[in-house]
Amino acid sequence: MTDEVGANVGPFAASGERQKPEHLSDLLVRLSRRSDDSITIRDVAIALQDRSFGAFLLVFSVPNLVPMPPGATILLGLPLIFVAWQMFASPQGRIYLPRRIGDYGVTTATFQNVVNRILPWLRRAETWVKPRFWFLETRFSERLLGIFALVLAITVFLPIPFGNWLPALALAIIGFAHSECDGIGVLVGSFVGVLSIVVAAFVIYTAGAVLLMVF
Repeated sequence: MTDEVGANVGPFAASGERQKPEHLSDLLVRLSRRSDDSITIRDVAIALQDRSFGAFLLVFSVPNLVPMPPGATILLGLPLIFVAWQMFASPQGRIYLPRRIGDYGVTTATFQNVVNRILPWLRRAETWVKPRFWFLETRFSERLLGIFALVLAITVFLPIPFGNWLPALALAIIGFAHSECDGIGVLVGSFVGVLSIVVAAFVIYTAGAVLLMVF
């Protein structure tokens, strides 16, 4: 069973988020100051609303940028496929989470510590990625980006030697830019994504040619 995190919209949808989106860092700080005992993944998704796709793409891309044992991307790529597919297929334009995943949370104190650790990096990144030239105003345009993100997520998932890091980087850029409504950032991430697909195709072609020569 799944939950529609966008059901409880509150003030977020009414605030004109597309026109004057709140910085991701400000949103996380505000969320960390809640009086609740714990903060769940669902709480974060509700706060993000239609920017949840980008934020979760960023979160699930980062582990794929860290050196991992061979085959680790098969496991780490699955959440990316899950988010990218919903970016394309979600009827409401917001992420849906299985109940068990949505209910997972940490204490508010732990969440505050995590936010405090990433805040300096996030603030610096937001000097480069900021709301500008936003062209994904319609659900149709976002679905197109979702298809492209899905192709990149599948590329990350496949066990391609030296072919996983670049598409993960592209998804991280696209995700962060999407969460900040930065059209230029999305274009930069898309360019890196196209380049990563070309590199992955070249690796597969070269590996196939070598196998044909050997056998």
